[in-house]
Amino acid sequence: MKIIAVRVWKIDLNLVEGSYNWSNRNKVGRIDTTIVEIETDAGLSGYGESCPLGRVYLPSFAEGVRTGIALIAPALLGQDPREFRTIYAIMDRVIKGHPYIKAPIDIACWDLLGKATGRPIFGLLGGKAQERIPLYRAISQDSPLAMTKKVTSYQEDGYKLFQLKVGANPDMDIERIHLAKEELDKGSILIADANTGWKKHEAARVLDAIHELDVYVEQPCLTYNECLSIRQRTTKPFILDESIQDIHTLIQAIKDDAIDILNLKISKVGGFTKAKHLWETCMSQGIPMIIEDTWGSDIVTATVAHLAQATPPELTLCSTDFNSYVVERTAVGSPYRKNGTMKATDLPGLGIEPEFDLLNDPIIEVMQ
Repeated sequence: MKIIAVRVWKIDLNLVEGSYNWSNRNKVGRIDTTIVEIETDAGLSGYGESCPLGRVYLPSFAEGVRTGIALIAPALLGQDPREFRTIYAIMDRVIKGHPYIKAPIDIACWDLLGKATGRPIFGLLGGKAQERIPLYRAISQDSPLAMTKKVTSYQEDGYKLFQLKVGANPDMDIERIHLAKEELDKGSILIADANTGWKKHEAARVLDAIHELDVYVEQPCLTYNECLSIRQRTTKPFILDESIQDIHTLIQAIKDDAIDILNLKISKVGGFTKAKHLWETCMSQGIPMIIEDTWGSDIVTATVAHLAQATPPELTLCSTDFNSYVVERTAVGSPYRKNGTMKATDLPGLGIEPEFDLLNDPIIEVMQ
């Protein structure tokens, strides 16, 4: 099996809620996503998607995905997509770093391996470890009362885990957390996710003010060392996300006892091949995970679902269904939520086929 073409599409995703707001006054309305097809001489095509959350969430941006793939694609022609290490070595020779650019190519290669072997990707990862995956709902930053109303509404949809976007004014964040916690049913989980937004003194204030609440804390500060300092001052379950960029930072966090739960974003670390390193390390060390991505549509949702489906339930805090946050349907066969859970398809590979009527003509096409 050899790669004979690489195609790229740009899609603007409209948000169901109109906008999405998080720490440091960051806000997006429409989100730019990139969908990639790798076509082979075996008559099979694989698909992947990379969707950075704007230009200021992480050191990644949508235009960079497409610029990078245009540089990488010619070097992939004639290669066997099932040889993941070879594909990654080629991509790394063309562009150093920038894993979010390489992620959709890597994911498309896994999709092809699944289709070639007749196996769903969760089967390639070791098998289905759970029947349905618990989902969280991100509550976009707003006034404390407005956010609490959203918690109530989504709780009625079956969600039992909520990621409250804080990381703003500490006094307002304290109110947000208290009000939201009061609305939760017994057994539901609240995550206060600051997305790097607090300074150390602000994080310390908030954690002291909510010390009696059963709340998880996620990525309170910008740097790893700042988060470690806050971790050492609290007994709250501690989640790291943005500061864990690769296997090396994860190993350091485990060594420092800086982490209870990893938020594993697949495209941030470079696709299935790279995510698998962190995923297996967490499982070997008994570190539960939130399996997700930066953003996306149906293809990202399917990608997330397969890795989560292969994760034992005791090592899964939750996942997320990005296709419920956006208006556009970019693929057929993607999982959809049911009572706050979802499941991956049993079809080969990702189990999806793009909606080509929506995609129209590719903006990049590299062929033999």
